[in-house]
Amino acid sequence: MAWFEQKAQIESNQLTLIHITDSHVFANHEGEYFNVNTANYLNKTLERITSIDCDAIIFGGDLTQDHSEESYHLFAQLVVDAGLADKLFWLPGNHDELDVYNRVFSQYGIGSCKLLQNSHWQVLLANSKGPTPAGLICETHFTEIASELNNSEKFTLVFTHHHPIAINGYLDKHILENGDELLSLLSHHSYVKGLVHGHVHNEYSWLFDGFAVFATPATSIQFEKNTSDWQQVDLGPAFRVIRLQQNGSLSTQVVWLNNA
Repeated sequence: MAWFEQKAQIESNQLTLIHITDSHVFANHEGEYFNVNTANYLNKTLERITSIDCDAIIFGGDLTQDHSEESYHLFAQLVVDAGLADKLFWLPGNHDELDVYNRVFSQYGIGSCKLLQNSHWQVLLANSKGPTPAGLICETHFTEIASELNNSEKFTLVFTHHHPIAINGYLDKHILENGDELLSLLSHHSYVKGLVHGHVHNEYSWLFDGFAVFATPATSIQFEKNTSDWQQVDLGPAFRVIRLQQNGSLSTQVVWLNNA
């Protein structure tokens, strides 16, 4: 099946999206990633999201830390318990496996659409998972992305897991290796308004050739900025709210739960 073949139609004229990413949960609810109970942080994040009137929740990848199928079940059950299964869409991170996502999430009523749209916008959930922890978009998938861009005049927002722009930090060794090529492709379409990614475990923003690039912090542990060392800092979980207006304008803010 082509990556963008399944499409989700959203009837709202103005879209409110929530981006969560890098949950790093384990098979066991008590599992800890750098002394953070990641399932607990994810659950608190989902509880907070239930108070927001949103059209869709985009999960940006790195669901699992222990690479167990049980961790996918735990993630999905927390989403179901929060009453958010029908709003959740996802893309894979470097820790994740597509076949496990599809096999497990289908049991919980979580869909696999990778293109969301309304009358004014299309939202593309791209696959940046490569053969190593670094990101890589294969040639076939580039063709799929280009096709969606060429065949639509709607304002466009793109999501990836990996970062296409260096953050001057440790995670740059695992950057999207052909990120320059992706950014060049997007910049040739004036209706592309932004790209949003995870992977770097902190908040960043750039302006690239007319469109915005945003990094969303993790629901788990964050990584210190501006250091070549891999340093972790417990700032509490966070997520990004994105509002897409009919006229093509985009506004966004990061919500930090601050260990609440």
